[in-house]
Amino acid sequence: MSDDHNPYEKLGLSEDASFDEIQDVRNHLLEQHSGDAKRLEAIEAAYDAILMERLKMRQEGKIKVPERIRFPERLVPLLPKESQTPRQQSPAWLQRILDKPTLTDTLLPGAWYVGLSAISVFYPAGSDQVLQLTLVLGVCISIYFLNRKEKKFARAVLLTLVGLTTGLLAGGLVATWLIPQVQIMNVTANQFSTIVTFVLLWLISSFLR
Repeated sequence: MSDDHNPYEKLGLSEDASFDEIQDVRNHLLEQHSGDAKRLEAIEAAYDAILMERLKMRQEGKIKVPERIRFPERLVPLLPKESQTPRQQSPAWLQRILDKPTLTDTLLPGAWYVGLSAISVFYPAGSDQVLQLTLVLGVCISIYFLNRKEKKFARAVLLTLVGLTTGLLAGGLVATWLIPQVQIMNVTANQFSTIVTFVLLWLISSFLR
């Protein structure tokens, strides 16, 4: 066999090289010439030629070929069978509106709403002007964080208004039931309702999209 067409010479191997040596050299050369497409093709061609020659010699009884060459399918791991139990998935409409926020995505709006809640509670006896201002800021914050996720301003406004309305109504009802406890904490019904609204707006801006 001419050296120009000798696959062993192309890989820098002797003809009595073991299969492990052939594989190691081939892998090393592939890594060494990873940016040269023609060289990689030549390496693979030489490697394939050696394998074919070894198999032919094995058929003629001249050498013993390792099991992993004769029966490569034995090395392929069996894929685990899929469980027959169907996976429970949430409805498609729910997946479309739910988000999987990072810790930063939840902490950042949370910090804003904590600050607004503190202003609502500690500023003079629940001044209506202060509460209205904090609610306006809370609405703007919710719209901002929702809009930056999907760039759908109208959707962000709608979700925020739903959260605002629900929060004020739910907070007002709960405060009515808990008036004695609320008064003990020096929190007016309006202040309590505002805080409930901020909690709901935080949940919407963090976990919806």
